[in-house]
Amino acid sequence: MRGPGDLQGSYIAEAVIEQVASFLPMEADTVRAINFHTYDSLQLFYGVAAGDPLEYTLTSIWDKLATSSSFDQRTEMIQEFNRNNVWKKRGISRMHCVYDVTLRPTPGKVSILSDGSIVVEVGGIEIGQGLWTKVKQMVAFGLSAIKCDGAEDFLDKVRVVQADTLSLIQGGITGGSTTSESSCEAVRLSCEALVERLIPLKERLLMQTDSIRWEKLIQQAYLEAVNLSANSFFIPDSASTNYLNYGAAVEVDLLTGQTTILRSDILYDCGQSLNPAVDLGQIEGAFVQGIGFFMLEEYTTNSDGLVDTEGTWTYKIPTIDTIPKQFNVEILNSGHNPKRVLSSKASGEPPLLLAASVHCATKAAIREARKQLHSWGCLEGSHSTFQLGVPATMPIVKELCGLDIVESYLQCKIGSN
Repeated sequence: MRGPGDLQGSYIAEAVIEQVASFLPMEADTVRAINFHTYDSLQLFYGVAAGDPLEYTLTSIWDKLATSSSFDQRTEMIQEFNRNNVWKKRGISRMHCVYDVTLRPTPGKVSILSDGSIVVEVGGIEIGQGLWTKVKQMVAFGLSAIKCDGAEDFLDKVRVVQADTLSLIQGGITGGSTTSESSCEAVRLSCEALVERLIPLKERLLMQTDSIRWEKLIQQAYLEAVNLSANSFFIPDSASTNYLNYGAAVEVDLLTGQTTILRSDILYDCGQSLNPAVDLGQIEGAFVQGIGFFMLEEYTTNSDGLVDTEGTWTYKIPTIDTIPKQFNVEILNSGHNPKRVLSSKASGEPPLLLAASVHCATKAAIREARKQLHSWGCLEGSHSTFQLGVPATMPIVKELCGLDIVESYLQCKIGSN
């Protein structure tokens, strides 16, 4: 449900890189770096979505991630581990993504009730992505410009209610990762209209007293028939957004094909996050969902070609054991940009693409196992060039690691002894 099509297309490109690296032979990490987009090529491919030159953070993210994740040191440790362990192999992969996101026209409505509480409606639907949390924060931020006593607890006064197609006739959808941004900008515009109506009243009341509380201001506004409901319709310009990133390490048990994600490091360009806690959760959730896609969720078909996996009883989904043993996620603050909603960037779908690093790291570990078999004389042909399907389930990994060949080899050794 995240990034449909983008995930598959991105993985095809990564699979090509992996195949090229195996054939040459070169490190896949090196091949990726050689083929990075430059800012000029991003402009060629994405046009205005490439943003300003200062927004080109691909190489800085790539280099910073190498440092923060100790990528080179871990690569050496993995090589040493693989030399010293026969039945377990490890692999590591560093990967980035470039994801094009487009803001959509979105309505918003903010209404202030007579007791000073605030009711908000937006076009999106809260499905766990933190939409309403960000919208509440934006409303509290927008109305705080009035600067009344009691405004410090604005957040507690805000209630978001689900809109329908009558209350917001041009209501948008939840999708494309930008619902939170668009909805926040819509309510910010509504708050600007309310602030413009209430400021003159506040200034007039301050001529009679030193300070005024929010509730008193709203009561007076009701008495003077000030319109305390504002609708808005955010229409973005043609600019959209690109983001990038990342790395992971995987252990593969040669005897069973079981994979364990030892550590994953993510560095994600979120602009200036609207809510870092929400965005961190979205990044982590997208990544783990991607692990399910690449490693677990196998949909089998019957003889008629129809999918016969009807639910989670018949295929595996990510569980607590799927989550990386060490999971490091950092949000990169890439600076101020007036073209974005408070300089923010989306966090819903792009991190999903980064989970391909787990698949590629698994492939690297399998390659080490096959290299060992080749050195024993148990594997004919190339040990480095092979296809690892999606999802890379345990039986597939076990087969590519050469379990049958290992069993035959052990039987021969036992027989000879």
